[in-house]
Order: sequence, then C-alpha cells, then structure tokens
Amino acid sequence: MQAVDTLFEELTGADRTEALRRVALGRAITLVESERAQDRVLADALVERCLPLAGRTLRVGITGIPGVGKSTLIDALGMALLAQGHRVAVLAVDPSSVRTGGSILGDKTRMERLSNAEGAFIRPTSTGGDLGGVARRTRETMVLCEAAGFDRVLVETVGVGQSELEVDRMTDLTLLLMIAGAGDELQGIKRGIMEAADLVALTKADTDADGRMRTAVNDLRQAIALLPLRPSGRHPEVVLTSAVNGRGIDTLVERLDALHQADLASGHFTRRRQEQDLHWLDKATADALLRAFHADEHVREALMQLRADVRSGRRSAHAAAEELVRLFRTGGAPRP
Repeated sequence: MQAVDTLFEELTGADRTEALRRVALGRAITLVESERAQDRVLADALVERCLPLAGRTLRVGITGIPGVGKSTLIDALGMALLAQGHRVAVLAVDPSSVRTGGSILGDKTRMERLSNAEGAFIRPTSTGGDLGGVARRTRETMVLCEAAGFDRVLVETVGVGQSELEVDRMTDLTLLLMIAGAGDELQGIKRGIMEAADLVALTKADTDADGRMRTAVNDLRQAIALLPLRPSGRHPEVVLTSAVNGRGIDTLVERLDALHQADLASGHFTRRRQEQDLHWLDKATADALLRAFHADEHVREALMQLRADVRSGRRSAHAAAEELVRLFRTGGAPRP
C-alpha cells in the first residue's frame, strides 16, 4: 500500500503547494473512478484513509432541466464563495452515450472564471450509464475533495428532470434551478425532485419585465406549500438569480450558509449524513454482489446459452434469471 500512502501525503500534506495538491487530487479521482480490480483495492484503501479528514464541509447538489443554466450559475456561485475565503470543488456530471459510452464533458468550458481561479477545482465526470443524475463514484470523489482541503463541494447533476434524486442522498443541501415562464412553476405540485429541494433558484432573472418574475415566484411558492415538509422541517425557499448581472448570487450564498448553520444547530446535518451512509452501504452491497455474480464462472458459463434461450423465446427472462441466481447460490450444483 506504499502507493496509497504516497498519494495520501501528496493529497493532504500541509507542505504541498496548491498546484501539486490539485494534481494529486486529479490522480486520486482517476484511481477511484477506475473499474480495474487492482485499482479498486487501492481506491478503497485511499478513501478509508481520507474519511477522518472529510465530513466537515458543505456539500451542495445542484440540479435542474437542461438549459436552465447550471454551469453558468455555478461559475458565479463558486466565485462568490471564493470571495468569502472558501475553497470550492465542483463535480460536474455529464451524461454518457447509450451507444458508445462516451461523454462530452463540456461543463468546465462554461465555468471560465472558476476554472482559472485559485482555490477552485473542477472535475467533469461521465455518469458511466448510471441513473439518478450523478456518477457512480461521486460520493467517494467528494471525500477526496474534502480531504484535500475544499470546504465547499458543488455537485452538478446531469439535468434530466424529475428522477434526479440520488444527489439528495449524498449532499447536505439540494439547490433546484428553474426558469420563469417555461412552465416550471407548475412542476412545484409534482412529486420527485421538488420534494428533494432545500432551495429553489429561478435563474436568468435579468429583468422584472411585465412582472413575470414576481408572478413566477408567487406561483412557485403557492405550489411548494402543497408539498410535504423536508426532513429538516422546512419547505424550500425561492430566490431570484442571474449569473449574467450577479443578481441574487450573494443572497444565494447567504441562504445556503444559513440553512447549513440551522441544520448543524438542530442536529439534522448529522442525522442526514448518517442516513446517507446507510443508503450508500446498501447500494455498495448491491454493487458488490452484482460484480461477484458476473464474475462467477458458473454464471458466465450458463449466461450465453440462457441469453440465446430468452432471445429465441424458449425460456422467459424471469425463469432464466432465476436459474442464474440458483447457479450463483449453489456454486453450479445440479438441481436436487
């Protein structure tokens, strides 16, 4: 584990320069994202070493439909946080192609100021086909960022709509971005991502022409009142923002910090982190079982024939799955 010890020191050492720490963080994240078995062992060991240094930061999930301006707002929000003395890490998740598995990873280009700022780190990541709006290793990556000294971690989700709930299970606050006049106000009466929001920002509020923004805020607040309270005991607040002229950005920073402090004081912050840990234990267990299942020699031997049987209609998918599970559980023993 010498390599892990070296990387840990490069990542957390007090004598490391900002540039060297960023390089080490990039290498550490690449290791954590690797799917190679030998890398997974090293990655798990590194994350375990970093855990005692994590957990003292604010993690904010930022979600919303494509085109709402997530990356642009994060650029403005990140700069405002830097101005207050925070160190900011941004984990930007891009969708993967269902055909090639590739991803554009273009979010960083829309964070021009932040990407060149001292004290900021931006890491674009592909979902790798995972659903829920975040990448498979985003949670571990947050731990690495916190160990490297970043006290504000912003997670930008893919932006696919109502189903992006996984980010709420790994961050302390969820910021939902909406566009006034695009029908988003009506989404407030729907279940799903609205129930996961701690704060709602109406973006691109450059002007108050025709009172459109004020109307949108009122409609959204009325819709939110119909939703159940968050586990924190609150309904999400609504703020107007514009990354173009800076409107509402300072208010957004202030409200995020106020909500964070309230959750720390009430104990909700700790409870939420504990519940999230249990959720990710369940998810990690399911992932480990799935890897073991596909690595089993008896499953691999039977899988090709069973797939052919399902394709030809000789066997149902359910029956074939049950047979594969039986082979996995019994180690290939014949039926009694």
